Amino acid sequence: MASGAPSTHRSPKGARPRGAQADGPSAPAPSGSKGSKGAKGAKAPRAGEGRAKEPRREKPRPSKARPRSGTIALVGRPNVGKSTLLNALLGARLAITSHHPQTTRDRIAGILTEGATQFVFLDTPGVHKPKNRLGQRMNDLATGTAADADVVLFIVDVGPAAPAEVRPDDAEALRAVPDDKAVVLVLNKIDRVPEKQKLLDVLPTYSAMRDFAAVVPVSAKKRDGTKRLLRVIEEHLPEGEHPYPEDELSDRPVRFFVSELVREQVLMRTRQEVPHGVAVTVDAYEERKKLTHITISVHVAKESHKGIIIGQGGKMLAAIGTAARARAERLIGQKVHLDVRVKTTPGWFDDAARLVDLGYGGEGGKPKTKKKRGAGEARTDRSDES
Repeated sequence: MASGAPSTHRSPKGARPRGAQADGPSAPAPSGSKGSKGAKGAKAPRAGEGRAKEPRREKPRPSKARPRSGTIALVGRPNVGKSTLLNALLGARLAITSHHPQTTRDRIAGILTEGATQFVFLDTPGVHKPKNRLGQRMNDLATGTAADADVVLFIVDVGPAAPAEVRPDDAEALRAVPDDKAVVLVLNKIDRVPEKQKLLDVLPTYSAMRDFAAVVPVSAKKRDGTKRLLRVIEEHLPEGEHPYPEDELSDRPVRFFVSELVREQVLMRTRQEVPHGVAVTVDAYEERKKLTHITISVHVAKESHKGIIIGQGGKMLAAIGTAARARAERLIGQKVHLDVRVKTTPGWFDDAARLVDLGYGGEGGKPKTKKKRGAGEARTDRSDES
């Protein structure tokens, strides 16, 4: 396996060893066994004196649920909580989040296996009016993912006021979803709506635009309504074998998430145009027995942005590296030496060749099916995704 490209996995949930039984009350000793009162001198019943016994009937075995698996695209305008919802559904902090719009730039698969069903969630960039090649590529990625998915979650932010009218950008994003798809309308951030009755006023306007398979109100931030949403999705997934191992968490390599952790710290600590002009690449990734060495480049679009990210005396860059390293160590499961450098790459977001170099090349909507892990491959447990 190539250095720096371990798979991302979740640890198996508390499985009981095969053959182990749960503790319970002991069965009473049968009459006539040693120590039972009145056993001494007991006689065996004569022929014909015992009670007639009915033939033993075998209880019908419950039919085993057939496996289901499918892809679920999370689609909507920027900042409606798609990545937060993905993390809530997975029960793991997989996708980075921030208050900046268009934080998600890639198609990120999050895998959840529950019983006979495997959910492959596909987080997508927010559908928006593009201003450059990067924005157009993000839109194409979102619409392409929706077209290839088995189920689409169309996510809207109802907001505190829960207005009855549909926002123009929500309507535009919904029109990008093919008509033949099973679409579940997800009303997110309901925790901010004081009068829940207002949620009912939203439904007629959205229903007039499309025949939704279901409508599910949720609060991704508080993980409220996610269990019901999973059951609704499950009803629309096709039968089929699971393409991923049960403990798999994503189809992306760990090095991708390390670069995202660095970018997340930049997004959290900068303002205005700086976050939109930042890209992060992994230049080197070397795994050793007790320490992983990673070299990261933060690309900025303007020379003036370089000084902002480095900060006075290098304090900003040091803070970015320290916070990202702590998350990376939990992700990888060992100590990490993280070397973060800043480079000026003018106009990278509108240069086709530069976009490919920085990892924003053409990519289809369907995630790649991975072979089952071989012996010795690095893994990331779910407990590390906190």
